[in-house]
Amino acid sequence: MSKSSIKTESRISPIDQPYEDELARYPYSVRTWLQYIEHKQHGDFEDLCHVYERALDQLPGSYKLWKQYLDLRREKLQGAHPIHSKERYQEMNHSYEKALVLLNKMPRIWLDYLQFLTTQPIITTTRRTFDRALRALPVTQHDRIWEVYLEFAQAAGPETAIRVIRRYLKLEPQHVENYIDLLVKIEHFDEAAQKLVQVVNDHQFKSIRGKSNYQLWQDLCDLVVEHCNDIHSIQVEAIIRSGIQRFTDQVGLLYCRLAMYWIKMGQLEKARDIFEEGITTVVTVRDFTAIFDAYAEFEEEMISAKMELAAEREASGGESNMEDDLELDIRLARFERLMDRRAFLVNDVLLRQNPNNVSEWEKRVSLWGENRDKVVEAYNQALQTVNPKKAHGKLQTLWINFGRFYEDNGDLDAARAIFDKAVKVNFKAVTDLADVWCEYAELETRHDEFDRALRVMAQATSVPRASNTNKNPRTVNYHDESLPVQQRVFKSLQLWSFYIDLKESVGSVDATKQVYDQVMDLRIANPQVVVNYAVFLEEHQYFEDAFRVYERGIDLFGWPIAFELWNIYLPKFIERYGGSKLERARELFEQALTNCPAKYAKPIYLMYGKLEEEHGLARHAMRIYDRATTNVDDSVRLEMFQFYIAKAAANFGIVSTREIYEKALESLPDKDCRVMVTKFADLERKLGEIDRARAIYGYGSQFFNPKAFPDFWQTWHEFEVKHGSEDTYKEYLRIKRSVQAQFPL
Repeated sequence: MSKSSIKTESRISPIDQPYEDELARYPYSVRTWLQYIEHKQHGDFEDLCHVYERALDQLPGSYKLWKQYLDLRREKLQGAHPIHSKERYQEMNHSYEKALVLLNKMPRIWLDYLQFLTTQPIITTTRRTFDRALRALPVTQHDRIWEVYLEFAQAAGPETAIRVIRRYLKLEPQHVENYIDLLVKIEHFDEAAQKLVQVVNDHQFKSIRGKSNYQLWQDLCDLVVEHCNDIHSIQVEAIIRSGIQRFTDQVGLLYCRLAMYWIKMGQLEKARDIFEEGITTVVTVRDFTAIFDAYAEFEEEMISAKMELAAEREASGGESNMEDDLELDIRLARFERLMDRRAFLVNDVLLRQNPNNVSEWEKRVSLWGENRDKVVEAYNQALQTVNPKKAHGKLQTLWINFGRFYEDNGDLDAARAIFDKAVKVNFKAVTDLADVWCEYAELETRHDEFDRALRVMAQATSVPRASNTNKNPRTVNYHDESLPVQQRVFKSLQLWSFYIDLKESVGSVDATKQVYDQVMDLRIANPQVVVNYAVFLEEHQYFEDAFRVYERGIDLFGWPIAFELWNIYLPKFIERYGGSKLERARELFEQALTNCPAKYAKPIYLMYGKLEEEHGLARHAMRIYDRATTNVDDSVRLEMFQFYIAKAAANFGIVSTREIYEKALESLPDKDCRVMVTKFADLERKLGEIDRARAIYGYGSQFFNPKAFPDFWQTWHEFEVKHGSEDTYKEYLRIKRSVQAQFPL
């Protein structure tokens, strides 16, 4: 009999015998072994372990038995120091190794073993065991191992951590940020910078921390600037400059970072060059402000450092150094010049944003103040830079102000030369060129050169010559933007109006008439020009010519503008000739009323009737008023009838108005008939025509709802009480009931 069998038999108690008998029959039954183990749970630990070992001898590949056995042994070791209890720990390690002979594909066994190893001071063995676990398990289970492995590596020391994480990144490259943090933590700044460079250059990289590519750039810039002396493997300036090219909305910040890098490297002149480059190349005021403020702060700190150094030397009794004093003066002068340049630099930024911004060029000119050479240079630069078709603002003001600059300095020839150039510029709009021509003429008038001014305006308004594409220049479309403004400016009413004012002021009457006629011939005159022309002729006693101008204007514009011209023309004609040219006046009125819209007819009819009353025959006037009641607009027809009735009563008596009332009742709408019925009935009552008045009331009753217009029915009631009989009153009541039935409630 073997020793192990003897030992086993010595451990068997009578209460264990049933289990032993069962195992003798079924030695490979896991269930039976587990029941036996359960039976031994509250007994001696050594006995329990012995049962486990016997079970595992029979079933060495049982995961369940190994897991319970190993957990039991580990639990027993809790609290034991790994050095003082080294042998016990080694026995436990041996047990895990024995289990892994057949269970090397079980990640839980590996994890328990690895976690147990991390509590022991055997770093090399632990690291190699982690490697064995990774080789043994499928790659889908590696993440569970790496979670423990990374914790162990970071606790094992920086070198181990670096080597382990490098391997881990081959499997999970997206965790590179953790690696970078570790490198920074252990002050491996150069390698951290290299990794960050790789990250920011990888456009497919997605940060597990949700950082954008720009935020990673910021981290890189902060790292290389903060630890510039430790960075050797990368070109810091090239990296930051590539960021300036890529992140155009953060140019100012990146320039400041680059300058700070050179400051920390001790190359102050290089830093100053970077600041200068930044403030002269950025295109937004925000970026400029950031760089300029940093630049100014840098200069102030340099000055303060020099002044403190000089103060310390004086306090220690040392002699002043001429070179240091000179350098301090240079720095002060440089700082003062920087602050003086600020306005110009801001202007440069805005002009880089939009070189066609006219208002910024005007500010540029004003910044030079009394410096004539610089002002001229600024004007020339502006006029050479701005694209007339893309100008933002009024480009003509630049040319005009340039000319005035020379004028104010007494150089009229230079001013004229500027305007001669300006009128050849293909401006965006015709009005821009017209402004230049008018200002050119104003220049001459301010110096009493009226003949020159007239020649300028004559040149400005001259019709361009015919060409192959345009046989008749007068037919040029003023709004045709495909043509240069020089070919369209002759149709500018602004230009002609100025020319007319100039002619009226210093020219002859005939010359002024000629200019007015040119405007009329070009068909660009507006109603105000027509009226001004006529008034001008009247002032110079050319009345018939003035009347012809009105007629030309009426033909030119038509209705409704013709109505305003007729309202001016007809009273002037009547005032001029009265009744001496009555037939001609009648022809004018008939001409005015031909095709006249109804809404404009009333004033002309009233004026026509008044003419006949004062200089013709009353019956002619009545016929005109009668025509007016038919031809005026419906909204004023009632007023026209009332006026007609009043005129008829005044000229021919009240009786003559009956026909007018009857016509009004036939042609007016219901709401106006109510007014006429009441007045017509009152008229007949005054004339004593009771039956006629009753008939009018009866006719008008159809327009008056008894509930809406009780006053009418009360008036009729009083009329019947006073003038009627029982029969007529009954008829009144019958009509009232009948009318009331016609209107809905």
